[in-house]
Amino acid sequence: MNSFFQQFKTPIVTIAFLFLTFFIYTKLAGPIPFFVNSVTTTKTDLFTAEGQGQVTAVPDSATLYAGITQTALNVADAKDKTNSLVNKVISALKALGIAEKDIKTTNYSVTPNYNNNKEIVPMMYPIRDSGNNITGYTVTQNLEVKVKDTSKINKAIDTVTISGANLVGGVNFTFSDEMLEKLENQARKEAVTKAKKKAQSLASASGIHLGKIINVVENSSFPRIMPMAAGEAVLKDTQVTPGENTVTINVTIYYETY
Repeated sequence: MNSFFQQFKTPIVTIAFLFLTFFIYTKLAGPIPFFVNSVTTTKTDLFTAEGQGQVTAVPDSATLYAGITQTALNVADAKDKTNSLVNKVISALKALGIAEKDIKTTNYSVTPNYNNNKEIVPMMYPIRDSGNNITGYTVTQNLEVKVKDTSKINKAIDTVTISGANLVGGVNFTFSDEMLEKLENQARKEAVTKAKKKAQSLASASGIHLGKIINVVENSSFPRIMPMAAGEAVLKDTQVTPGENTVTINVTIYYETY
């Protein structure tokens, strides 16, 4: 037992001595300082530059808006008259080479027509309204026709009017998805190049050192609609031209500075 105590006596005494020394030092010299290196930076200064890219091209597709409206004494007759003309218009468009999937009904409405005439009664009574009587019904069906070959747009307008369409809302010249993507990529590259050149020029002139690009914001726009009055469609050999549309891309590039 004594040998076991003698074995651990020296370490215990040593540890006790160290704690005693530490206690006396803190009482005389104060707490031991601890140093923690912590650096926090928040970079809020950003440098921005804008650039615009534009590409102009002739639209390669178009959308024609047309419709048929018919009136009859009862709903059934008005619907039959409208349906007959719609079927005739669609058949004529298919014969022109326009696929059925590119012909879509965008509106179908049935509207009652009212009689607002005044009824004249004997002089001792005032004129009175004979009362909102239904005199017939009007059925209207509107079509959206995608013409993927713009060389056929004039023929398409003549075709629908000759076949019975009595409403032409307008022609919308557009780019196909493939062409639009190509044009946007071209305009985007131009916009980014201009923004970078502008950033370098401004930074150099003002003594600012540009760091890395941390964000890019883009917005795009291009005209789609070429308005056309309904009266133009009833002329023989309609002449509607697509002209050119411009795809515009604007970008803002955000830089860090140092």
